[in-house]
Amino acid sequence: MSATPLTLQSRPATDPSVDHAIQAIVSGASTDSTCSTDLAVGPWDFDTRPGYGPGSSMGDVIPTGAPRQGELPAAYREASDEELDARIRAAKATLGDRVVVLGHFYQREEVVRHADYVGDSFQLAGAATSRPEAEAIVFCGVHFMAETADLLSRPEQAVILPNLAAGCSMADMADIDQVEECWEQLADVLGDLETPDAAGLLPVIPVTYMNSSAAIKGFVGRHGGIVCTSSNARTVLEWAFERGRRVLFFPDQHLGRNTAKAMGVPLDRMPMWNPRKPLGGSSPEAIDDSRVILWHGFCSVHRRFTVDQIDKARAEHPGVRVIVHPECPMEVVDAADEAGSTDVIRKAIGAATEPTTFAVGTEINLVQRLAAQYPQHEIFCLDPVVCPCSTMYRIHPGYLAWVLESLVAGEVVNRITVPSSVAGPATVALERMLAAQPHGAVK
Repeated sequence: MSATPLTLQSRPATDPSVDHAIQAIVSGASTDSTCSTDLAVGPWDFDTRPGYGPGSSMGDVIPTGAPRQGELPAAYREASDEELDARIRAAKATLGDRVVVLGHFYQREEVVRHADYVGDSFQLAGAATSRPEAEAIVFCGVHFMAETADLLSRPEQAVILPNLAAGCSMADMADIDQVEECWEQLADVLGDLETPDAAGLLPVIPVTYMNSSAAIKGFVGRHGGIVCTSSNARTVLEWAFERGRRVLFFPDQHLGRNTAKAMGVPLDRMPMWNPRKPLGGSSPEAIDDSRVILWHGFCSVHRRFTVDQIDKARAEHPGVRVIVHPECPMEVVDAADEAGSTDVIRKAIGAATEPTTFAVGTEINLVQRLAAQYPQHEIFCLDPVVCPCSTMYRIHPGYLAWVLESLVAGEVVNRITVPSSVAGPATVALERMLAAQPHGAVK
């Protein structure tokens, strides 16, 4: 490939569909590679099997009892892409304002095109509250996102996840029993965690990433903590440090480490907490001296990105602008030109006024869509292997058509409901996040 970006007139149009790219690889029409040829078949082939399914998380261990999806009717499994597209459009037209479809940036193009709102998990949670008249919110994303929408929407609104098997391996890396056990062990070292010291600071403030279960958000809410997103993690950590001596950050170690490091927290004061080891694998002295205790969790999509990939991009594309997500490992973030949330990545590319080559370290569906949206730039994924998020890819147009046509028939399927015992404190933690303002912000 030429090191000089092509002009808008000469650059071939980019197909935004990752599914088309995978089908071309499997058929031999493309010489690119994919992490699993199983991505070319319908996700219903995996609904009865344990695991997250093909894609970036296929090597992760799924918890016992993780939600499974029942059999999708044959009419949807056997329908053509064109037929499913037409059925979805017809069902949406029939339902009108009774339904709102939300689509995450990482969803496949064939699903996103039907969304009324497209965004990251936090933006879509906000979008869910903007349509109070809708009877149903169909959330094309993963389980924790649907839970958050249920927490923030009206009680009578039904939040629907088209495929119950669309979980999140990162969120599953911190379950409520492990977190409760961690809290007890921290109390053994640090004393009463609920009583402030003479300076008014608590020993530990729990902070959970949005990418966590409602049960974890509820734990945080009960213990004076707060939720964060990748776009406001610094603001949230500042909030937490104003209230506590240290932070317990979960489930993503990389977002916690990258954010705290940028705030000046030394690496040797950020011990890792491995829930499978006593005291997380640290010493009492390390816990006592800590500023941020990092949970041993990660995103399998963003863990695929490496410094070698960045070096290769710079060698082959002089002047390339490398932008990565803060869920990437610290070495990757340090080697990139910029790091930021999904929305930061989108806005950076959208703001570029001159034709630019971008190497992007985030999920391939978004990267492919940005490449199609901004043909004046050369935009490619740092990882040359086509490997989408395993669980996001479980949402297929067949499932979307099924849940929408079920609504037309008066039936609500795959409803996600957070128990009231969890919903109260989880909502408190989310409201604290919404109220937190960056230092110097005008309220």
